[in-house]
Amino acid sequence: METTSKEAGIMTVQDFFPVWDRLEPDQQARLLSSARPRAVTRGTVLHSGDADCAGLLLVRSGQLRAYILSDEGREITIYRLFDRDLCLFSASCILRSIQFAVTIQAERDTDLWVLPAEVYQELMAASAPLANYTNELMASRFSEVMWLLEQVLWRRLDRRLAAFLLEESAIEGGAVLKITHEAIANHLGTHREVITRMLRYFQTEGMVRLARGTVELLDQARLRRLGEADGA
Repeated sequence: METTSKEAGIMTVQDFFPVWDRLEPDQQARLLSSARPRAVTRGTVLHSGDADCAGLLLVRSGQLRAYILSDEGREITIYRLFDRDLCLFSASCILRSIQFAVTIQAERDTDLWVLPAEVYQELMAASAPLANYTNELMASRFSEVMWLLEQVLWRRLDRRLAAFLLEESAIEGGAVLKITHEAIANHLGTHREVITRMLRYFQTEGMVRLARGTVELLDQARLRRLGEADGA
């Protein structure tokens, strides 16, 4: 008996679109024919600022980071993309009313498909289901951005740092994180020196152990209590 790609666990373009069955056959064919496979190495910048329009990014495997950059050069992560995630901000030219300068960078070696922005824009204009799905996805991303803004404005940095370390541990699948203080600062939108002081405090409290280029989580239960604590 013939095995389909879905049964075999092979990622396909249609897997990224819950509305696939509601698209016309010619629209499905256009998406399939225009999707370009691309493999990038860790550190590759796939999209930079609102003047760039790389196209939609469909992550087959790997990990991408979306961040914004202040005028002073300070970074802050707004969300990350994993397997089966679709990135719209990399096709900012189809969202004319949104001025949102986002940089997309590979955090790991990543395989993906790139859908040209002009093709997707044409299909959105022709397909109400695809347009509605795109609007829902964009609304979801902006909800993440608003949540981040609330965290930055109202939540203490030590609690944000504890939550970040636990999130990294879940992503990496272990208690030893290979990450620099500067990289953590870039994720959280602060200065390296601030993160270093706070990590040293965590170390004196027995929650982490610091070494060059690594942070080992020693007391995840306490970090979790700190990260989940309410209030400023």
